[in-house]
Amino acid sequence: MKTYPYDAPIMSTDSRIATEMNIDYAKAKIPTDLPRTERLAVEENIKQLLKDNNAVLVAHYYVDPFIQDLALATGGCVGDSLEMARFGQAHSAQTLVVAGVRFMGESAKILSMEKTVLMPDLEAECSLDLGCPADEFSAFCDAHPERTVVVYANTSAAVKARADWVVTSSVGIDIIRHLHAQGEPIIWGPDRHLGKYIARETGADMLLWQGSCLVHNEFKATELMQLKNEHPNAKVLVHPESPDSVVELADVVGSTSKLLQATYEMDADTFIVATDLGILHEMQKRSPTKRFLAAPTAGESASCKSCAFCPWMAMNGLQGIEKCLTTHSGEVSMTPELAAAAKKPLQRMLDFAESQKQRVAASGDIVKDRELFANVGAA
Repeated sequence: MKTYPYDAPIMSTDSRIATEMNIDYAKAKIPTDLPRTERLAVEENIKQLLKDNNAVLVAHYYVDPFIQDLALATGGCVGDSLEMARFGQAHSAQTLVVAGVRFMGESAKILSMEKTVLMPDLEAECSLDLGCPADEFSAFCDAHPERTVVVYANTSAAVKARADWVVTSSVGIDIIRHLHAQGEPIIWGPDRHLGKYIARETGADMLLWQGSCLVHNEFKATELMQLKNEHPNAKVLVHPESPDSVVELADVVGSTSKLLQATYEMDADTFIVATDLGILHEMQKRSPTKRFLAAPTAGESASCKSCAFCPWMAMNGLQGIEKCLTTHSGEVSMTPELAAAAKKPLQRMLDFAESQKQRVAASGDIVKDRELFANVGAA
């Protein structure tokens, strides 16, 4: 396994990427909480607007709990990024409202070019996406033409279009193992922690792009061990985008959906969860008698012991959903050429998963399909 010698892409020695990410991070404006009466009125208006616009709301597990509940209450979807995209593809609605970050809206558009895809805020970014500019990543791939290019779903459509494969955190190991068995050396991007974890599990020759998730990268092993000592019977759930030292302390390592599944299948009543805090809402709903503890990040602030939330996910608000349905703002646009190129590696993953009898092909039965994709989520 090889890596870049530093955390920023090699073409960015002037720290431009870090500077741009700080600027974009500052743009992450969290909507103000609405008073209950006003919130209920907005929710009722959104329900009517969804009907009027032949629209469905698809939300990620990391967005505001009120949005998650509204999506389910209106026949929409709450899930991982790929589940969101495939749900939108299978649904009969002509308009998809995607509550998540930009690459999720792009994925929905790639798979549903004939539909209108709206987002509450198009400035909702992802640190993995931002840290993997398409031109620089493409140049890196061109410098290693003998390697098969595999990218994580948390990337732009342009990066997907440059790849041979798109993978999610749950099928990534199987696909890399398949490529390794064929003797193929691999370029992996963009998350270095997930790439290192998969390389260790498979033994594959992987050259890693040095991106990271600003949420998962901040979990701290020392603090986690202290929390484990305080709760010795708790099971530790860790997303593989976390540092090695954190992954080593886990009872379960996996995608968002896998971690959620573990909470209601494992014989335990307390869980320490090392992923975005947004998932705790669904975990508590699924297992109301169990206890869930947020893994510590020991962040920058003196008062911050567990700051594990994505600021861009938090940009999704009920008023933003109301606005995009009212004014058709926040529309995700993409050229047919880019969508076609980006869909090829994504479809390759879906075909591989189907060949492994994971039954990921949409049947058209929305409720049934939600279960089919429960284990192929991206983030």
